[in-house]
Amino acid sequence: MKLKTVLPLVLFLLITLSSNLLSQEMNAEAKQLLMVGDSLAKAQDYQKAIQTYDQALALSKDYRIYFQKSLAQKKAQDLEGAKASLEECLKLKDDFDAAYNALGIVQFSIGNFQEARINFEKFLTLSNKEETNKSVKKNLSITYYKLSVEEVTKGDTIKAIEYLNKSIEYDNYDATYFSLAKLYAANGEWDKSISAAENALKYKSKITEGGTYFYMGKSYKGKGDIQKAREMFEKSKTDPAFQKAADYELGLLK
Repeated sequence: MKLKTVLPLVLFLLITLSSNLLSQEMNAEAKQLLMVGDSLAKAQDYQKAIQTYDQALALSKDYRIYFQKSLAQKKAQDLEGAKASLEECLKLKDDFDAAYNALGIVQFSIGNFQEARINFEKFLTLSNKEETNKSVKKNLSITYYKLSVEEVTKGDTIKAIEYLNKSIEYDNYDATYFSLAKLYAANGEWDKSISAAENALKYKSKITEGGTYFYMGKSYKGKGDIQKAREMFEKSKTDPAFQKAADYELGLLK
């Protein structure tokens, strides 16, 4: 999935952030160029904004200029450039919480999920912004889910389950619960699978119900509760993606 449809982005409005940043001392000419760059970015002229930020940086290697430049680079789909700018920003000010959040988002977009995790968690150690912290926790939940997918691909289901359980520490992400239901069922941990499936349904946002009912059916079957297994498989087969598998399981129950 693309980042814009997965992560609740927590980027700061350029104009609002820059006004807060400019309350601090900065070279006067660089400050003027920064403000011009912000205006260009607000007008979605990102390439000219980036050029203007570079002119400002030629006068002053200021962390605030690097930060604003990174936002414009991300908007221009230059993720590697945004990453480099944020890394320079943090070299100059290693306690700048917004930069860790922005770098986490960029790293996630690139597919560097471990690096994204590290930066989101660093942000939480620095930030006292309640609403932003809540959004970053959602980001972390999804990031841990993505890490679990990588581990499943490697065949390490134990590590995958570990990451999934970390995911739900930060947010009730429905795909995380669904994955737990599937992996626990594969491990024969029937009660854990059923509990995870129930939570997947409780917090359902993007997942379909068919798969969730299917793994509930598998788990009830494993527990020896044939009546409940049949009920779950009947619900599952209304989902075209699981109809064939559910019918097969129902056939085995006869």
